[in-house]
Amino acid sequence: MKSLLAALGLCLALRATAGEIIVQNIKGDVSVRHGVTETWTRVAAGDVLRPDDTMKTGKKGGALLVTDAAGRAGGKKTLALPGEVIVDLSDIRELSQEELMLKLTMEKVRASSYEWKNEELHIPNAAAVHGADRSPATLKEGDTLTGVLQLNGARVLFDNGYFATCALKGMEVFRRYPSLGTDFRNRLLIAEALEKASLHGEAISEYGILARMEGLTGDQQNLVKGRIQSLRK
Repeated sequence: MKSLLAALGLCLALRATAGEIIVQNIKGDVSVRHGVTETWTRVAAGDVLRPDDTMKTGKKGGALLVTDAAGRAGGKKTLALPGEVIVDLSDIRELSQEELMLKLTMEKVRASSYEWKNEELHIPNAAAVHGADRSPATLKEGDTLTGVLQLNGARVLFDNGYFATCALKGMEVFRRYPSLGTDFRNRLLIAEALEKASLHGEAISEYGILARMEGLTGDQQNLVKGRIQSLRK
């Protein structure tokens, strides 16, 4: 049986062609949204997905994907999705420094435009933000739930070395769901992603936002100060 499963996994991996993503294994509630459609449909092992698809897992869901690891010299790569995440499959790729800087600039322009067009939207000043860690489970559902799942997906990208797309996704989420950008753990993830992506100036700016948060613990203050000092050397 084990040899049969191993052979099946190998066949699925070999089926993946450039740009395709193979669902090698699933458990629980796993769904996909194709392209710009709003409909979520169930996923099955062996399904072939495209980079413009989006995957979502339920609380006890999970999936193992085989990708062509765009931008990596090692070829195909497996990526495990845990429960309660949303991942745009187009983010499973590496970006050049030039691409990342361009996309960051575009995201900042969108953020400025969003704030200007929504005069009644209150985005808390960093000095009024509370730094105590909060579990995503304590956040209210409703319009922020999608943002929470997307940030969970950004953590999956980070854990698999896709630091550039992790940072971009986090900034997009903060633009659409400003309250999520006031959470220390969420903001730290993006600062660390920018640091790992070798954008030290951008990382220092994010760490600076963290340093100005109210309610930081001593460990959080020391962590942020240490990162800033290290990047400025």
